[in-house]
Amino acid sequence: MKNRVIDDRGDVPGWVLVTLMTAGLTVLLWAVAGPALKTIFNNAVAKVVVI
Repeated sequence: MKNRVIDDRGDVPGWVLVTLMTAGLTVLLWAVAGPALKTIFNNAVAKVVVI
């Protein structure tokens, strides 16, 4: 039986692509939903009553 060297690097270009796409989607969603989330947060904080 021969000893084989197993290539354990994986699919590096694939993981790089997945990482870049995830970052891009995050930036896109943040740009679209950011103002609405800010408004929701500000309204919620404004309704807090301190006793």
